[in-house]
Amino acid sequence: MPPSPAFKHRFKASAVNLALVSAVAAVLACPAPAFAQQPSGKDEPEGASWGLGLAGISAQTAYKGMDRETRALPMISYENRYVRLDGPNLELKLPGIELSESQRLNFGVVAKLFDGAGYEAGDSPALAGMAERKSSVWLGAKVEWENDLAGITLEWLGDASSNSKGQRLALGLERKLMLSPSLMLIPQVGVEWLDRKYVDYYYGVRDSEVTAGRAAYTGKAAVNPEISLTGIYRFDRHHSMMLNVGVTFLGKEIKDSPIVDRSTENRVMLGYQYSFR
Repeated sequence: MPPSPAFKHRFKASAVNLALVSAVAAVLACPAPAFAQQPSGKDEPEGASWGLGLAGISAQTAYKGMDRETRALPMISYENRYVRLDGPNLELKLPGIELSESQRLNFGVVAKLFDGAGYEAGDSPALAGMAERKSSVWLGAKVEWENDLAGITLEWLGDASSNSKGQRLALGLERKLMLSPSLMLIPQVGVEWLDRKYVDYYYGVRDSEVTAGRAAYTGKAAVNPEISLTGIYRFDRHHSMMLNVGVTFLGKEIKDSPIVDRSTENRVMLGYQYSFR
């Protein structure tokens, strides 16, 4: 018997944070010099490194009537001096610029092959009668400034699937704190700008979807701040555990949507990674 639409979306909804799993997998799979807080552009290994793991994620999305989702997902990562693959996130590394012994600019062409966004009408009574909103493939570019104080990343993405035809621009800052040779804490703050087309596609209500309890809504561009904290414990050069907690604060343009009933989205993730070296 084929899985029901509700079951299929329960898996899809849990994948909203799949990009997060991939990003953390990249940290877990980073070479030992990077774990020791050296710039990644220096002393990079000549060979490839890759890792496999498993993560449990508990996430709450903002859509009205959707319950908290908890799922186990695989973590897969691969990296060499030219490419980085973290689950659905693929980066083609471009030549960087070494500004000084402690500062470097890294450039890359990036693709998010799946971001888990969207919904189906059967996912919640509040979405009944809504047209499906599909997840997209996103393509773009990023630049990262590494220095002694923090890593600062700017990333632009466009919807290559033309579902929303939207654009996203994210600015993030993180600081790696070595509490011991085995334990690292990474506090992160960031902000993401979502253009009008993105917000209207995923949070808007079309005229054909209006009901007595759901008014029409046209989305506008929004800015979502985010904070998170990641802890990584490395047992040895192969085995690592990670815990991540994060909160995204939704912009007014999203909170005002009649299919949204929360002002934040949050997640907790616990993962294990085996790194092949």
